Amino acid sequence: MKILITTDWYRPVINGVVTSVLNLTEQLEKRGHEVKVLTLSRNCHSYKEENVIYAGSVGMGKIYPQARVKIPVVAREYMEELLAWKPDLIHSQCEFSTFFLAKRIAGELDIPIIHTYHTVYEDYTHYFSPQKAWGRSLVQMMTRKLSDQVDAMIAPSGKIERILEGYRVSCPVSVVPSGIDTEKYRRRIDDGSREALRERYGIKKEEIVFVYVGRIAKEKNIEELLWYQKSVQNNIKLVLVGDGPYRTTLEEKAKEYQVTDSVIFTGMVSPDEVSRYYQIGDLFVSASTSETQGMTYDEALAGGVPLLCRKDDCLKEVVTEGKNGWQYEKESMYLECIQKWKEFSEDEKRRMRNTAVRTADQFSKESFAKRVEKVYLAVLEERKRRNVYAA
Repeated sequence: MKILITTDWYRPVINGVVTSVLNLTEQLEKRGHEVKVLTLSRNCHSYKEENVIYAGSVGMGKIYPQARVKIPVVAREYMEELLAWKPDLIHSQCEFSTFFLAKRIAGELDIPIIHTYHTVYEDYTHYFSPQKAWGRSLVQMMTRKLSDQVDAMIAPSGKIERILEGYRVSCPVSVVPSGIDTEKYRRRIDDGSREALRERYGIKKEEIVFVYVGRIAKEKNIEELLWYQKSVQNNIKLVLVGDGPYRTTLEEKAKEYQVTDSVIFTGMVSPDEVSRYYQIGDLFVSASTSETQGMTYDEALAGGVPLLCRKDDCLKEVVTEGKNGWQYEKESMYLECIQKWKEFSEDEKRRMRNTAVRTADQFSKESFAKRVEKVYLAVLEERKRRNVYAA
């Protein structure tokens, strides 16, 4: 098949959409498909690098950090090149700028669009509307309209499938968790390297480390972790790996809660280094309920790091309580889980880590590509059947 992937987010940005696109592209090509990517450039110029076409864009960081929108005119030569290439289908990853380009190409070539719904936008209404109820209604309306324009949707988790059903979307929805490079995160660093990394941040050998990896943004609810840190900071360090628009606010909160000595902000870490940072943690912690799938959860598990996360629908298929982690609903449950971990023997902790690694196998990028490929084939077969019937 010839597959065109459209996405507003791409390298050098680091987020779940970009990771998903890169892994999918790599694996589809390994499976013998021809793949091109249409994305937004980081400036107003359009250009091409290998099989990636970058459409000129301008920054919209005031609406959402690092966001961009395409300029009205995209270099015609690149659009004509894609039309002449004649993809069999388009896999859209974003609902805005590149989706409009996807619609234009699909319309001219009469090919299907499959769309992955990566983001629960009603959890992000604070970026564009002070009124959450109004923002949620707008998101529902826009999502239904989107579903009328595509042949199928992919939901990264059962949580998103249920949300889309609640929105009453008109197209078929398939659940396909985004894949991760399980081998990369499973690769263990030796004890010496682990201890050296911990020492870099002043973490003592006997201290327990809770690690969070991801964007430092309001919707991630990291402030809750800082508040809980007040009760556990005597022998536990909270390491926040990443950066984002809410970091300054959280640093001030850490001072206000008097937990600065037990909270470490590492700032942005190179993608090549991230797997090592997971492994300095004894537990991976998160208070977010805005995740569609939570790829960082899967990466932590692949690295043998059990989870301690706020209860959320996206974790239903991920956490087996007490086996590879825990979910909590309030502070007392959070503290209770920590106490259980402290009371575990080394053998019990090792079993939990091993179970975490096994859990991550279902999220391999190889499995991801196979399942997406099945969705493509089903959509093409349905399109073929409808065309025969119409004739």
